[in-house]
Amino acid sequence: MTHEVDVAIVGAGAGGVAAARRLAATGLSVLTLEASARIGGRAWTHEVAGVPLDLGCGCLHSADRNAWARIAEERGVDLFRGPSAWSRQYRDLGFSPAEQDAADRAFGEWAERLETSPPPSDRAADALKPGFEWNSYIQAISGYLNGVALEQVSVADYLAYDKAVTRRNWRAPAGYGALISASFPGVALRLSAPVKAIALTRNGVSLTTPAGAIRARAAIVTASTAALASGAPKLPPEARDWVAAAERLPLGRNEKLFLEIVGPSPFEPETHLMGNPRNPGAASYYIRPFGHPVIECFLGGAGAEFLNEQGPGAAFAKALEELAGLFGSDARLSLRSLAASNWGRMRAIGGGYSHALPGCAGARKDLARPCEGRIFFAGEATHPYDFSTAHGAHDSGVRAAEEVLAALTGPAGACRNGD
Repeated sequence: MTHEVDVAIVGAGAGGVAAARRLAATGLSVLTLEASARIGGRAWTHEVAGVPLDLGCGCLHSADRNAWARIAEERGVDLFRGPSAWSRQYRDLGFSPAEQDAADRAFGEWAERLETSPPPSDRAADALKPGFEWNSYIQAISGYLNGVALEQVSVADYLAYDKAVTRRNWRAPAGYGALISASFPGVALRLSAPVKAIALTRNGVSLTTPAGAIRARAAIVTASTAALASGAPKLPPEARDWVAAAERLPLGRNEKLFLEIVGPSPFEPETHLMGNPRNPGAASYYIRPFGHPVIECFLGGAGAEFLNEQGPGAAFAKALEELAGLFGSDARLSLRSLAASNWGRMRAIGGGYSHALPGCAGARKDLARPCEGRIFFAGEATHPYDFSTAHGAHDSGVRAAEEVLAALTGPAGACRNGD
């Protein structure tokens, strides 16, 4: 079956939702195609036993300029604006105050070297002191921030984000993913509808789906860089440079585990601790967020890679062992596995969020360019400094929608129809 629309949006993650919202009242016909069975992409609030668990993004970073914060206010969605426990080690367990001070000082000095004397290689690892005792700690932080070891991180790219972030992090008690998915506008949407390939036609594009071809005047592609690099969807030969840009912006590994707290326990609400600070794959544990009987275990880099390779069962066992070591063996009696992400194993996504390889910070600008005036790109990886965030994806979706409007409703496109 062939369908005629003005704009086809590939992907209903944060970028696709934002693009659809911008185009919803323009008079253009819009169809959003999502490969999975839900809206949100890497923003996913999964409710278990009445508790909303954000398996993907969970904090509204740079909240004072985050578009989703404004949307939440418009929709009457409650946001928690107070400080979180992320920067505090609960009771200094496994990480003495002296060690914390030394580790934080080491990270700060490394970050200062990036800015004042960046290595010619543009490789963030080259700013580490050889053999320094806190290098593993700095690598663990990189795992949380980038999803990979510093050997794979561009200094210029890292600094672009670091200079722009405002450090204001708000939270959505009902779930960040729930906010994003509920914000989808009243335009046509097809779930479980993967786009296999996109081809340029004389005056538009053709999208191949399992249900048939869809012809559109323009397409906005919000697929992750891992998906684009793997050919999901397969782009036309004219877009080979965009595929190459996606390959230079791979997704890191970032995953979450949730453990349920049952019965009496030593776990206090709104507390946090880091696992072994000398392990580059150290887990980060947020205990009883908003008082819920859960522990959120965030894994980045090597820790997330372990989950992807060994499976959630092995990752749960490892987390239980570490928590028992910190709180005492009886803590095991209070914990049981509840839910886990596995973004790295999802072909339609393929990882956490993007990072630029050394020397490749410019790939973000390359990927954000329109292709032949008919294929437009959005998603967190296309944002010049708010990459790796849902608000960066949002703003890129709005930008791509504006580009489509200029192409289709401007003097050159006002009378153009799909062939």
